[in-house]
Amino acid sequence: MSYKVVVVGATGNVGREMLNILAEREFPISKIAALASRKSIGTEVSFGEKTLKTRDLATFDFTGWDIALFAVGSDTTKEYAPKSAAAGCIVIDNSSLYRYDPDVPLIVPEVNSEAIHECKKKNIIANPNCSTAQMVVTLKPLHDRARIKRVVVSTYQSVSGAGKEGIDELWDQTKSIYNPVDDKPPRKFTKQIAFNVIPHIDVFLDSGDTKEEWKMVAETKKILDTSIKVTATCVRVPVFVGHSEAINIEFEDFLDEDEARSILREAPGIMVIDKREDGGYVSPIECVGDYATFISRIRQDVTVQNGLNLWCVCDNLRKGAALNAVQIAEVLGNKVLKKG
Repeated sequence: MSYKVVVVGATGNVGREMLNILAEREFPISKIAALASRKSIGTEVSFGEKTLKTRDLATFDFTGWDIALFAVGSDTTKEYAPKSAAAGCIVIDNSSLYRYDPDVPLIVPEVNSEAIHECKKKNIIANPNCSTAQMVVTLKPLHDRARIKRVVVSTYQSVSGAGKEGIDELWDQTKSIYNPVDDKPPRKFTKQIAFNVIPHIDVFLDSGDTKEEWKMVAETKKILDTSIKVTATCVRVPVFVGHSEAINIEFEDFLDEDEARSILREAPGIMVIDKREDGGYVSPIECVGDYATFISRIRQDVTVQNGLNLWCVCDNLRKGAALNAVQIAEVLGNKVLKKG
C-alpha cells in the first residue's frame, strides 16, 4: 500500500531532511507535495533522484492526502495543522505545539509505538524535542530491565537545533574571529556562540529552568514513564550538527555496566561504541548523516546505590527531528492506515 504524503516547510533544514529520509528509506509514496510559505513558492527541493517545486501552503487543499509531515513553527502549525486533520490527512508535527496535549500522542517509535492509535482523537501526532528523542531511545531498554528512578542530564546541543539562523551565526562569527574588522554580534543567540558555550536554550521559566530543560522533563514523563524524575541542564555549543548528552541514571535495581552495555547493543536504533582508549567513543561530528543514536562511556556511578553514567550522541536533524517523523509515518502506515 502506498500513500499520498505532504511535507510542510520543505525548504527548511528539517523539511529537506524529511524529504531525503523518505527517499532513503523508500517510504511507499504514490504522490508527494512539498509546501512552503508564499515567498518560497517555486523553490526546488530534492526528493531522491527527483526535484520538486514547492507549492503554496496557504492555498493547499489537504483533502485526499494521507499524511502531512509538518516542519514549521508553532504559529504556522496552529493555523494549518487543524485544516489538514479536518480534511482527513493525519499530521505528524515537529513543532512543540501539540506535545503536551493529552489528546495527542507524543511518539518515539522505539519507545512507545503503541500510542499511535491515539492519533484518531485529533488526527495529529507530535514529534518530541530533539534532545528528548535521543535520550528516551537510550533510557527505554534500561528502564525495562532495572526501572529508572532519576535521570540527571546535561546536553551539548548544536546550533542547527536553532535552525538556519543558528548555523549562519556560528559560521559568520567564526570567520569574524580571524577578521576583527568584520564584527558579528549575536543575533540568534544571547551571547557569542563561536568558541563559546551558552547555558541557555529557549526562554527562562519562573523555576529558573529554561523551557528546553522543562521540555526534557515533561516529554520523558509522557513518552516513557510519569514516575521518572528528570533534571536537565541544556547548553548550546559551537557545533554545526549533532547533539551530545551526558546522562546519569539512578535505578531501582542494580544494573551492572557490562549488562547495560549488552542491553544497549541489542536495542533498536542504538549503536554502542565504547572502548576505554583514546578515540574509543563517538563525538558529534562522527554521527552526522547517521540514523543511529550512539552510546559511549558506559560506567558505574559509585556515588549512588544503583547508578550508571553514559555519553549519548545523535544527529539532531535526523533522529531528533526528520527521521523520527518518518519512522512515525512508517508505524502509522503499518498499524493504522492499513487497517482503515
